[in-house]
Amino acid sequence: MSNRPKPSAVIFARDIVPMAHFYAQVVGMIAVHTDPDHIVLDADGFQLVIHGIPAAIAASFDISVPPEIRTDTPLKICLPVDSIQQARRMAKSLGGKIKPPTSEWQARGFRACDGYDPEGNVFQVRENATTN
Repeated sequence: MSNRPKPSAVIFARDIVPMAHFYAQVVGMIAVHTDPDHIVLDADGFQLVIHGIPAAIAASFDISVPPEIRTDTPLKICLPVDSIQQARRMAKSLGGKIKPPTSEWQARGFRACDGYDPEGNVFQVRENATTN
């Protein structure tokens, strides 16, 4: 077993608590560390760090409802879920969205669909291709 740190990704957020709650519920992750500026979620050997944007910067912009989707970023996080359909319902109830089933596609043993979180960050969920 490796003693290296777990792989992780960081999402910078205006409001870390609802963002962490969104990913915990939609993707099935658990919080393993919380402090005023960070919430670290963990699942299956991967950590997602919800990192607070400094207050002065966060105060300089608003998040619309629904949020403006940030499609101009060079990165997209792809996260495994047990069920895209279930994740879609949960995302909608928590202020995000996963595109409809007509936008799903399949490759390399998984089915995938893009969506966005409550702050407009684009992400992808993936389920095992044999899952319905």
